[in-house]
Amino acid sequence: MKVSDSLYAVGEYAKAIDKLQELETKTEKVYLQLAKSHAANRQAEMALEYYKKVLSGSPNRVLTALDYGRLLVDTGKWEKADSLFKVLTKTYPENANFKFQQALIKEKLKDSLAMHYFMQTIALDKTHQGALYKLAKNKLKHHQYTMAEHFSKTGLEVNPNNPSLLSILAQTYSSLKLYKKAIPPYESLIELGENSEFIYSKLGFAYYQVGDYRKAIDHFKNALELEDRNSSTHYTLGKLYALTGDLENSETHLLMAILIKKQPVDAEYLSLGLTYKMQENHKDALEYFIKALQENPDNERALYERAVAADNYMADDKTVINYYQAYFDKYESIGNDGMVYRAKTRISDLKQKIHLAGN
Repeated sequence: MKVSDSLYAVGEYAKAIDKLQELETKTEKVYLQLAKSHAANRQAEMALEYYKKVLSGSPNRVLTALDYGRLLVDTGKWEKADSLFKVLTKTYPENANFKFQQALIKEKLKDSLAMHYFMQTIALDKTHQGALYKLAKNKLKHHQYTMAEHFSKTGLEVNPNNPSLLSILAQTYSSLKLYKKAIPPYESLIELGENSEFIYSKLGFAYYQVGDYRKAIDHFKNALELEDRNSSTHYTLGKLYALTGDLENSETHLLMAILIKKQPVDAEYLSLGLTYKMQENHKDALEYFIKALQENPDNERALYERAVAADNYMADDKTVINYYQAYFDKYESIGNDGMVYRAKTRISDLKQKIHLAGN
């Protein structure tokens, strides 16, 4: 037994099992160690058989029953696990962990009562981290943001470094568009080493929304280091660089967004066209506004900007009028008031210019 225990301690599970099998007389303690060794050696079926032997002789071994139940869950034997934890919760009605295990099984079984069992868990232990996370996640999924915030903050009062609850809290604030409040939990996640593309992107977007474009750019760049083929990240970076006046980087990232993304890309083409417009490169701006319309003929801004770019680039006023007229005819009654007014005014001005030139 001592040799087997030593081998188990250093991860030599197969050798530990061999030593235990050499024993002629196998006691309950031996069977229990065989169960643990087989479980550690990923021989779940053998482990389950030994756990059953132990429990058949000593059904009141609570910790053994718990290990047995968890292994049943891990091997997908949820009905058997459910029966076991049902007995345990009935025998120990004040044990929050047994109730939590039962809730997890109900969740696996797609039982609609799963959330009820998680609620029962926190009724027994109001600080139970696992149950609070499950409840908070469920409330976030169903857009019950007040309750998602409540369950997250309740758990974080006890364990402020729980990454799962910090993530739910941050996402809840993002969903509510409370970006200033979302930033601290996202920052905490990164400090804890949870530096995923998802978190960097979410944090970057939060900084974008509060107007801190430099920090937003830094976090989106971090997201790209983890996944450089995300067209949405390139697109957002393109817009951010344009806002900070870095038109060269804006162009680079918007072009990358277009190259990566398949369908549709009218928004990317529009943003790239606006970047060229800010550079006063009206020829390229016109080209990309036309591309945006080819992707989506109902992009109002692209239709208007096409006329503006043509106005700045083309010498043929009649063609420019046609572009403005195409926008005005389509959006006169439903479009942006400012753009409709400017298009109408410009049509009038150009017609007058042509008339005077004819005279």
